[in-house]
Amino acid sequence: MSEPSTGAGRADDAGTDAAGAARPNDTPDLDALLRSWSDRLLDELGLEDVQIDIGAILGLAGVAAHRVVRPAAPLTTFIAAYAAGLAVGRGQADERPAMESAIQAALSLAKAHGAAGTEG
Repeated sequence: MSEPSTGAGRADDAGTDAAGAARPNDTPDLDALLRSWSDRLLDELGLEDVQIDIGAILGLAGVAAHRVVRPAAPLTTFIAAYAAGLAVGRGQADERPAMESAIQAALSLAKAHGAAGTEG
C-alpha cells in the first residue's frame, strides 16, 4: 500500500492499483479529480482527518469487478470500509491498519473466488 500523502489533500495517489502497478487509463487530471472529490466527500461526512489510499481502494474494486462480477466492485469496497470502521470503533485497530487489513482480506477472497472459476 502506498503511504499517506503529505500534501494538502488527504487522499493518496491514485496512480497505482493495490499491488502497486500503474493503471494504464489514469491521467493526471483523473488523479486530481479523484483526490479533489474524495477530499470534498470526506469534509462533507465530517472525516477531515481521515487518510485514504485511493489506489488500494480502486485496486480492490478492480479485482472484485473482474474476479467476481462488475457490481461487486462498489459492494466490496463498501463492506471492506465498513468492516474497518467497525474495527476502529470497537478499539480493535487504528484506522490505517484496519483499512489495510480489510482491503487485504477482501482482495484475497475476490482473487480466490475468480481462481475457483466461480465468476458471476
